[in-house]
Amino acid sequence: MFRALADASRRKLLDRLHARNGQTLGELCRGLKMTRQAVAKHLAILNRASLVSWRREGREKLHFINPVPLHEIAERWISKFEQGHLSALSALKTHLEGENRGPKIRKPLRVRHLHPNHS
Repeated sequence: MFRALADASRRKLLDRLHARNGQTLGELCRGLKMTRQAVAKHLAILNRASLVSWRREGREKLHFINPVPLHEIAERWISKFEQGHLSALSALKTHLEGENRGPKIRKPLRVRHLHPNHS
């Protein structure tokens, strides 16, 4: 799937399907500087990666984005990196709100490094 997403043309096709799902090959080709055959090849790669599906309606073949694999990536990889950022922001908010409530003994604020190379 990452290989399929690595190409800017394929990401553009996904963006177009996200904007309006259920487009034909001809509709997806409009305004692109690619041949119809190139767009069809990109769609085939996206289909093999389960990012795009299609169904026939009469003589037309309609293409649809499949958000499930992208959601799974977000859940597995992206959300675990967001947790550290959210915890740090929450700690900062709590610390700053405590400063506005008058004098009291506070524990020092401990902020973790948010850079991916630091844990």
